[in-house]
Amino acid sequence: MEIYPWLLQAGEIVLWIFICLSFVLALVLSCLSLSGTWLVALAAIGTMLLRPGEFPGWATVMVFLLLSVAVELVEWFAGAWGVTRRGGSGWAGLAAIVGGTIGLIAGTFIPIPIVGSLVGMLIGSFALVFAVEQYRLNHTGQAAHIARGAVIARILVIFLKVVTTLGMIAFLAAGILFG
Repeated sequence: MEIYPWLLQAGEIVLWIFICLSFVLALVLSCLSLSGTWLVALAAIGTMLLRPGEFPGWATVMVFLLLSVAVELVEWFAGAWGVTRRGGSGWAGLAAIVGGTIGLIAGTFIPIPIVGSLVGMLIGSFALVFAVEQYRLNHTGQAAHIARGAVIARILVIFLKVVTTLGMIAFLAAGILFG
């Protein structure tokens, strides 16, 4: 009979360790342009299960999930925005999305764990946009200028992911600690 409370307490400790580790991993993933916001949302769900009736509630979890979706949508279209902002064509905008996706997948074969995908995404976006704009404009300098827009947009998205992840972590941690 006395083992049950001890087992429950051990389970709570494991869940708190999971929540703290998810904060660290979420930040690292966001720095690598991966989706750390989803881990913070999972940590919020875990916290909600650990502390029923206390902070966070379903409203916080839903806001975290919506933020995660929004960041993913911004990332998906960032390359196209960076291209069109620098005078690129609609085809080049599409090339930024396709090139980034292909590069992300191909980057897994770069022998630098996790970072390879990020490098692949940047190279893929640049290369495909450059090819489309070089063909359209027949001007290397202008094509490179437009392709750099795709890369800059992707880097700005990494910054957005880090800031969003940090904000979510800070809000959740403050609510847990001072709640």
